[in-house]
Amino acid sequence: MKPILFDFFYGSKTLFTELLNSGQFEKGEVDIRRFPDGESYVRVRSQCTQRQVIILANLHHPDDKFLPLLFLCQALRDLNVKHITLISPYLPYMRQDKRFHDGECITSAQFSSILSSAIDRIVTIDPHLHRYASLSEIYNVDNLVLKADNTIAEWIKQNVNKPLIIGPDSESEQWAAATAELINCPYLVLTKERLGDRDVKISTPHAGDLTDHTPVLVDDIISTGRTMIETAKVLNAEGFGSPVCIGVHAVFSERDYNALRNSAVEKIITCNTIPHHSNGIDVAKLLLGSVAAVINPSS
Repeated sequence: MKPILFDFFYGSKTLFTELLNSGQFEKGEVDIRRFPDGESYVRVRSQCTQRQVIILANLHHPDDKFLPLLFLCQALRDLNVKHITLISPYLPYMRQDKRFHDGECITSAQFSSILSSAIDRIVTIDPHLHRYASLSEIYNVDNLVLKADNTIAEWIKQNVNKPLIIGPDSESEQWAAATAELINCPYLVLTKERLGDRDVKISTPHAGDLTDHTPVLVDDIISTGRTMIETAKVLNAEGFGSPVCIGVHAVFSERDYNALRNSAVEKIITCNTIPHHSNGIDVAKLLLGSVAAVINPSS
């Protein structure tokens, strides 16, 4: 029997539709709405008893969605489902991974603790594992971490002539190095000094012998976009052409997206882990290719 796939805030004509059209899932029916006072209403309409359930969740802007997600999971438990797998292509609350100032909440640990209590397995793509060696450090359920580097590398091969992969800071080195290795092209990793939320200073690459290449900035998250804006300025001053900016997760606001788009960059491309008009790299095949690991029919 096929697992039941629920759409949680993805909407029509998106990643959910692509997964459903694969024929590997049965569509789940659920009503989620808000009362006039802002409280959430959740009702599962599908027959789920002793069935495997998959929730494909768009958890960008999680504060508006997290409580309805917990209600959905509890409603499924009340229906005596066999197993709940949460597919959250973008996993929020990963960046606050230490206490930088007295009194701060380490939100990554708190969020993961609450979510782990509601599900049996989590699947995600390129979570922001900066100070954590693995997702298992904070999630105490089965987890599958997928990487978008192959998918991004294929897009670069098909769309960029003579690429030079640029990691704008040390945190991005893992994506830059892996992507460059897959393409068999050079890469550089710059250094960044953050002076404020929207104020950064980027080092000069001093790589004049590579200025005939097309710079491609690769990072897991594009948030304010200031790092890429400043990197583009530095590259232009060094004699490079306008860079292509690639992010796995389009976390930026529309204001920040427009600021980046209007800067010295050629184009902005993101994966469709978060629905956004910058989406140009499809991760549906990445998810479907891992279905055997995500769904165990005997569980």
